Formats: sequence, structure tokens, C-alpha cells
Amino acid sequence: MKSNVIEAIMGAIVLAVASVFLVVAYKASSAVSEKGAVLHAKFDRIDGLVVGNDVKVSGVKVGKVFDIAIEPSTFLAIVSFTIDSKLNIPEDSSVEIVSESFMGGKYVAVVPGGAKDVLKNGDTVAYTQSALSFEALIGKYLFSGNKEENPTK
Repeated sequence: MKSNVIEAIMGAIVLAVASVFLVVAYKASSAVSEKGAVLHAKFDRIDGLVVGNDVKVSGVKVGKVFDIAIEPSTFLAIVSFTIDSKLNIPEDSSVEIVSESFMGGKYVAVVPGGAKDVLKNGDTVAYTQSALSFEALIGKYLFSGNKEENPTK
């Protein structure tokens, strides 16, 4: 009987530790907070970008992507993201989707412009650069008809 009580107590401890681990993991994961200014950007293609990806300025994380939708009339992808409200991003800034590495992973890079007017909460960034498809580039190179002839023949 004593062994059953010890097993029950150990089981309860394991469940409590697992619950704490799950709560900490959830808070540290890509659960996106919407703190900061909300900006929007429209792209032709956003290959690999997902909700929860980082937003960076000069390589420093300043926000997160919190929504991705499609505009029915133009078929453009609308990416909504937060950015630290302490930052005054110039109106003529551009936003681009950049690869973290060759292995994948994307983030939104904000390239500040030089205008005196700044983007406000809810504004849409006018200048965007869509995601670069490495597969398309490799395919163009491999299957292009402009291959050099062997000069030794």
C-alpha cells in the first residue's frame, strides 16, 4: 500500500513539472504579442514567411509578424507586423523578406529611409521587396540556354 502512495506522489510531481515546462515553453515560443506599432506591407510573394517570424532593423529584432492575409482584388499578400513603438521609422522606408540562411527561415527586414515624416500605427509601407526564391534562381541557371561553350574544342 505504501508503494502505491509513493508512486502516486511521484506521478503528481512529474505532471506538475511537465505542466510548468509546457507553460514556460508556450510563453517562450512564437506566441506573438501585439505590443508596439502595427504596420502592414503588401508583397507579390512571401515564400516561407509565417506568423511569428521576426521583424528586424539592421539585424536587431524589433517586432514580430502577427498576421498574413491575401488581398482578394490584387492577389497580393498582406503582412501585418508589430514594431517597437520607440522607433520612428521614416515614411520612405522599405520592407523586404529575407532568408536567415540557405537552410530556410525568413524574417521581415525594415530598411529605414531618410524622410522626415514617420510611419504611424496602422500605416502601410509603400516600398516592398518580395521573397527571393533560390529554387527559381537555380532553375534559371541550370536550364538557361546561355551556357558557355568548352573553349578547348
